[in-house]
Amino acid sequence: MQSNTVLNQATSPASSTRTTELPFTLQDLKAAIPAHCFEPSVWKSLSYLFLDMGIIAGLYAIAYSLDSWLFYPIFWFMQGTMFWALFVVGHDCGHGSFSKSKWLNSFIGHLCHIPILVPYHGWRISHRTHHANTGNLDTDESWYPVSQTKYEQMPWYEKLIRFYLPLLGYPIYLFRRSPNREGSHFLPSSPLFRPSEKWDVLTSTALCVLMVGFLGGLTYQFGWLFLFKYYFVPYLIFVMWLALVTFLHHTEPDIPWYRGDDWYFLKGALSTIDRDYGFINPIHHDIGTHVAHHIFLNMPHYHLKTATEAIKPLLGDLYRKSDEPVWKSFVRSYWACHFVSDHGSKVYYQSPTNRPPF
Repeated sequence: MQSNTVLNQATSPASSTRTTELPFTLQDLKAAIPAHCFEPSVWKSLSYLFLDMGIIAGLYAIAYSLDSWLFYPIFWFMQGTMFWALFVVGHDCGHGSFSKSKWLNSFIGHLCHIPILVPYHGWRISHRTHHANTGNLDTDESWYPVSQTKYEQMPWYEKLIRFYLPLLGYPIYLFRRSPNREGSHFLPSSPLFRPSEKWDVLTSTALCVLMVGFLGGLTYQFGWLFLFKYYFVPYLIFVMWLALVTFLHHTEPDIPWYRGDDWYFLKGALSTIDRDYGFINPIHHDIGTHVAHHIFLNMPHYHLKTATEAIKPLLGDLYRKSDEPVWKSFVRSYWACHFVSDHGSKVYYQSPTNRPPF
């Protein structure tokens, strides 16, 4: 596993054009990648959408026709995984890498995210914040560490969700964000959003409300067991996939986090790691190929593997990749990664002396 490299401290304020201690620039990396990797194909992007939707429809048809409790556990895992795959297609829309058309990205993004109760624009904007601030302790949005002081002050229920039930926390994050952050993905008044984004946020929120109403109608018509079998459990599996993958992208004991002037975009973008999900890789559209995605966020997912191979010689030991089973990586980070030091411009995760500390 190539994940032991430590970046040197920066000596000047962060900016997108500054000279850094890295042996390459963003322009160097871009020049190494074939130009076609930056060009989305609408038809290729749509083919992934249609494939995912077709599999989802087929799984529903099979589960409904069999109506067997022997098959439901298989159906739940498969359908929850496909919900996650559908989210990844919407993820491309949010980055503008599904197509060059803003309205098409918005339309497909809502088509992918609203059925799984993700407010597309609210999520898109917060995810933009994450990518613009990856590895920055003060401004990152996704799976950033808390300081030791903050950790010690957290109430037991907050520690329980964040550190001991982390795979179930995503719906709470949508409503309340994470520690030290205020706001909701559903409200335009949230600090996440600019005033000009008000109607985008309200549109996605209104569509989520309509989806909840639709699910309520199904429950009224067919009962709670129907909702449980055909929606709730697959949705729960999707939530766990989303949390697991995003957690593993950014949580590793030897991945550094930065404060203040020691952070800048390219160095922060390298504070992530590629993961191997085995046979799941093509199903969830190679989302584990994550380093190149953080450097060039508007690159379609189907070009990331080519781009990764092109930049690996330049990145050298600064490229992080883990080939160990993801469950093993998760268990290690689950126990070892709780907080970072209150001080220092470059810090690493630490774990509490006694577990569980709540």
